[in-house]
Amino acid sequence: MTVSTILAEKGRDVVTIQPGASLADAANLLAERRIGAALILGADRRLIGIISERDIVRALAASGVTALDLPVSQIMTRKVETCSESETISSIMERMTNGKFRHVPVVDQGRLAGIVSIGDVVKHRLQEMERESAAMRDYILTA
Repeated sequence: MTVSTILAEKGRDVVTIQPGASLADAANLLAERRIGAALILGADRRLIGIISERDIVRALAASGVTALDLPVSQIMTRKVETCSESETISSIMERMTNGKFRHVPVVDQGRLAGIVSIGDVVKHRLQEMERESAAMRDYILTA
């Protein structure tokens, strides 16, 4: 199974925020949408960064409440791990686990095509395991 399978189920909508938005704006956006990360796109709609709950917590720990006035561009993670739609789910799960990140933007020919979270990957894997289990039960019952 590939990342495209997950995107087909969950959709391709991606929450973005402008690089000049404040960290407070980013925190509010994440809270309103009940998500863990938002992507930052440049003028050409290409991915330039990601802001996550972890980034916000680290900024607050380092600078206190004044960090909330800083632009997202100063806090965001610039080196963003991405994947393609053809990447396998097990591969993306391994990369997320090893890299200790929970969100991976999906890029197709340099353009944003969606985003996959660890929750999406785990949900898909659990569904896959349930299907396999049901198939095994059916096989045993008919053998």
